[in-house]
Amino acid sequence: MNTDPIPVKHILSLGAGVQSSTLALMAAAGEVTPMPDAAVFSDTHAEPASVYTWLKSLAPRLPFPVNTVSAGSLTEKSLLTKINRKTGKKYYSNLIPAFIENPDGSRGIVGRHCTYNHKIIPIIKECRRLVGLPAFKQWRARHKTAVAAYGKWKKDRKLPYPHDAWREMQADPLVVQWIGISLDEISRMKPSRDPWILHRWPLIEKSMNRHDCIRWMEQKGYPKAPRSACTYCPFHSDHEWRRLRDDEPQEFSAAVKFERDLQALHKGHPMNGQIKGIPFLHDSLKPLDQVDFSTDKDHGQQTLFNNECEGMCGV
Repeated sequence: MNTDPIPVKHILSLGAGVQSSTLALMAAAGEVTPMPDAAVFSDTHAEPASVYTWLKSLAPRLPFPVNTVSAGSLTEKSLLTKINRKTGKKYYSNLIPAFIENPDGSRGIVGRHCTYNHKIIPIIKECRRLVGLPAFKQWRARHKTAVAAYGKWKKDRKLPYPHDAWREMQADPLVVQWIGISLDEISRMKPSRDPWILHRWPLIEKSMNRHDCIRWMEQKGYPKAPRSACTYCPFHSDHEWRRLRDDEPQEFSAAVKFERDLQALHKGHPMNGQIKGIPFLHDSLKPLDQVDFSTDKDHGQQTLFNNECEGMCGV
């Protein structure tokens, strides 16, 4: 067995929002070490224009590459009618967590897969590419018994969880993935799903909250980074919806159109995966262009992103 050391890749998940941008610039300044091998931005093709403009200005400031990856347009895939290869029947894939008005008038929320499919998976694929197949094979050979035990559990979840195998692999990762979650979002910290990737939260290590990030950027003379999130994300606060409407009206109009298209799609002929109710982007269950955003508490309002289950959006 090859016992030569395998270089660990430090890869920063860059959402191009306030926290991850601050983290990237702190790494560039040597305030967080070691220097990342790369930053990875997973493009949903649904971010507001302000995020893409900021990312374009941020990348040249960094001494490490910013690699952009994508699983395709989240907008197109959210509105796509698919065909089951086995049955030939049409079906939908619910990707975003829309609020719904049930037939009985009650309110619900649709489970979603947007973060996992359009953020996490593309970044993991890029991490694997950056590591390279030879190093990956060497790592698997080194942890052959642990890899086998973990793989056996994944196939049969009724087996006891292989804690020792997981700890062994996490103690010798191929990738340390930096995630820009700040102290005020500590509930969003999630361990890696892949044993060869170890998650790290440098802003938590430095006890920095979002305001600390904004202040750090100001002190260093950087402009304020935008908030990173898809234009039509139902987890927007009223403050963010109003900002989008007032500061980026084209993006807000696109969100209004997306909501109408989503509603029209799920009012059609019954199909598998069809939302059993009317989907809305705002929890008031009103069309987005009819919501009054002027009465929310601009300061101290809780954001639904703290309940964002994957911990990878909006940073």
